[in-house]
Amino acid sequence: MNIKRSILLRVRVAFIFVMLFAIGVVVKTGHIQFVEGEKWAAIGERISFDYKRVKATRGNIYSDNGSLLATSLPFYKIAFDATIPTDEIFKKGVDSLAWHLAIFFKDRSKSDYRRMLIDARETGKQYIILNRKKVNYQEKKIMMGWPIMREGRLGGGAIFEKVDLRYMPFSNLGRRTIGFINENDRGAGLEYSFHSHLGGQDGYAYYQKLAGGVWKPIFDANNVKAINGFDLQTTLDINLQDVAETALHKAMAQHTADDGMIVVMEVKTGEVKAITNLSSDGNGNFTEKLNFAARLFEPGSTFKLVTMMALLEETNVELTDSIDTGNGEFLFYNIKVRDHEEGGLGKVTIQEAFEHSSNVAMARLVDEHFGLKPGNFVRYLDNLNLSKRLGIQISGEPEPKIKRPGDKGWSGISLPWMAHGYGFEITPFHTLALFNAVANDGVMIKPVIVKSVNKADEAEETFETDVINSRICSDRTLKQLRRLLEGVVENGTAKNIKGTHYRIAGKTGTAQILENGRYTKKYLTSFVGYFPAHAPKYSAMVLIKNPRGWYQYGSNVAAPVFKEIADNIYARDIQLHEPMSILRDVNDDVLPFIKAGNQQELTLLCNAMGISNQAVTDEEWVRTARVGNGINWKKNLQGPGMVPDVSGMTFRDAIYLLEKSGLTVFFDGKGRVVNQSLNAGARISKGDRIYIRLG
Repeated sequence: MNIKRSILLRVRVAFIFVMLFAIGVVVKTGHIQFVEGEKWAAIGERISFDYKRVKATRGNIYSDNGSLLATSLPFYKIAFDATIPTDEIFKKGVDSLAWHLAIFFKDRSKSDYRRMLIDARETGKQYIILNRKKVNYQEKKIMMGWPIMREGRLGGGAIFEKVDLRYMPFSNLGRRTIGFINENDRGAGLEYSFHSHLGGQDGYAYYQKLAGGVWKPIFDANNVKAINGFDLQTTLDINLQDVAETALHKAMAQHTADDGMIVVMEVKTGEVKAITNLSSDGNGNFTEKLNFAARLFEPGSTFKLVTMMALLEETNVELTDSIDTGNGEFLFYNIKVRDHEEGGLGKVTIQEAFEHSSNVAMARLVDEHFGLKPGNFVRYLDNLNLSKRLGIQISGEPEPKIKRPGDKGWSGISLPWMAHGYGFEITPFHTLALFNAVANDGVMIKPVIVKSVNKADEAEETFETDVINSRICSDRTLKQLRRLLEGVVENGTAKNIKGTHYRIAGKTGTAQILENGRYTKKYLTSFVGYFPAHAPKYSAMVLIKNPRGWYQYGSNVAAPVFKEIADNIYARDIQLHEPMSILRDVNDDVLPFIKAGNQQELTLLCNAMGISNQAVTDEEWVRTARVGNGINWKKNLQGPGMVPDVSGMTFRDAIYLLEKSGLTVFFDGKGRVVNQSLNAGARISKGDRIYIRLG
């Protein structure tokens, strides 16, 4: 009996708890329904409806002549709202629509698509993706003519969601320079660096969340339309870009190199016409991965240009002075500096030492003249802006690493090492800007890759040539530096690329690669220079890392690539070698063409032809002044230590006068002189060269 009562008691207690719980559920449900109803309804709406970002269409990137380098093409996702079409439209068109889908996508049968459409209709699906494949605009137009879909979004339930995909018409050409931007707004190249201009302003649209987590766009008055991005007008020449990339690819394959880079720039404007970067994947393939033009490297022998500039500016050193390089080795504080030529150069002039890239000569000269005042030498890096960023338009430019007296690690060997390009790091852009300044009459300018930011055909922002240093050195030093760079190609380490229809000036570079604190047997080979040497229009730098084989020097690896590109530019640029027009006198039916020459010879010529002539000067070399149908002889512009005026003279007379004045003469063409590289009346320095064009 007691057991029975105990069981009944437990049952009653359990029943009471169940009743209380049920009453609590009813009360809570009523509270939510009637007291908090508006609150939860709003939350439900926020979950089901939301404003989402609508990406703006990115701007285009153009080459210097308006060719498309990168653009955004519209593609579309195809979806369907099965609740929109009327029964009549749906039943009449479903078979035909299924057939069109099966024929177009070729991934399902007509019956499969028909079943998908009917199931969506019967279950009331408001958003179903018909196929994951995205279609282009022309394909979209075709689909909009299909049954049901031809009724549009409001009548047929057709949904075409636009998705912009980036497209590069020239495939991988210049890919690293053009760059990319990912969904997190991170990237590289121009796409990343000018993202704020290219990206435009995103809009917002109202979306509804459907079953399966699918979001369907809803037309709403509060939708904010996206503003498309601006376009970029670059300085890149797509044809020259192709030439540079092809030449680099061929050289890297030939030498089985790890990485390579080429930059080609216009001397006067700083406009970069080509920039290519290639890296090996180890399987014989080369792709663009990194922007080597803006990475830090020890420059090696190309830096000897700075060494010579400092010596010529700060000391009484002359290019004709002698320097003993011995057997090609010299000891600095128990550390040997070596030349690459076996057995050394022995005793040579400073000019010859530079032309043959003697490390010993440069190290000894700098140690002798700057050893007690190393700060004066390092100051030249500051004056030439080699110790700070240039401000290149592509993001990611690093700060140069320059060691200075007093810094940790500075020692007695630091200065001799710097003299031939070791112990510090700068970018190839720094080196190219320096050589370009020598070509540009001493004016250093910043490289330009983007000329303007445009909206349609209107420029919103332009980027002009930016002068970094208006005078890198004195005119006298500049002349000597140009002579040195021309000598490298004519007589020195790069003489394997001379012999063209034009002249190249430049410097080879070969630097050992530092790995884990030790210099290896891997090399960074380079050649940097400009052309034509007498009237520079283009400068360029070629850098190839870790070439394999017997030839691992800048002269054998990088210099031939430079020449291949220069030859191509010379062939393409008609202004570099356009035919010379033959000068005529205004009445050459009466008088023959006589401009200047030896007075005695010209007098004999005129007398023999019956032309009236009169001397108003007793100078040996004269110019003509026409008086009616006769000629007067007047004094020609020339004098001791002065560049003579040889325009209009025959080649024989011109070369006699110029060489007599102490100039080394180079010429192009045939006929009479129509142009001379040195201005008449300018002062002549020892060893000056002059280029004359005949026509």
